[in-house]
Amino acid sequence: MTDRTTESAPDEKPKLKEYEGEGITVTFEPRRCLHAAECVHGLPEVFDLSRRPWVLPDAAEAGLVAEVVRRCPSGALRYHPADGSVEHPDIPTTVRRTPSGQLVMRGGLLVTGAYGDRPEARVVLCGCGASGNQPYCDHSGPCAEPDDDVPGRR
Repeated sequence: MTDRTTESAPDEKPKLKEYEGEGITVTFEPRRCLHAAECVHGLPEVFDLSRRPWVLPDAAEAGLVAEVVRRCPSGALRYHPADGSVEHPDIPTTVRRTPSGQLVMRGGLLVTGAYGDRPEARVVLCGCGASGNQPYCDHSGPCAEPDDDVPGRR
C-alpha cells in the first residue's frame, strides 16, 4: 500500500491523496470533504482518522471498499479497482436541494469550475456562493447547516 499526495499550486488541479492497495486504489480530495463520516462508519478498519495513513484499502475486500466510497456524498473519496474498471454513476441522475441550499447530485455529471470540466459521479455543490472551492461546497457559508449532512438523505 502506498500513500501519495499530489500537491497543487492555486492555478493547478486540487490536491489529491492516493492510497494504493492490491485490489483497489482510493483517492481523497481534502478540500471536498464535508465530514459526512460515511467512510469511517462504513468500514472503520479501512478508514480510521486516528492512524496514518488513515486509509488502508487492503484492510477489506475491494468490493466492500468501493461500496463504502460510493456513500461519500461529496465525491471527496473515489476509487479505482486494480482490474481497470471504473465507478458507474447512478442512473437516473438525481439532484436534491438541502433546506439550506446545497445541491446534492449523483449520476453522470460534468462539473465546470476553476479547474475546467471534471466528470463526476457524486458532488455537493455550493448553494450560497460563499465556498472558496466553487462550485463545490466547502462548509464555509450559510448553505452548510449541520443537519444537511444527515446520512441517507439523498
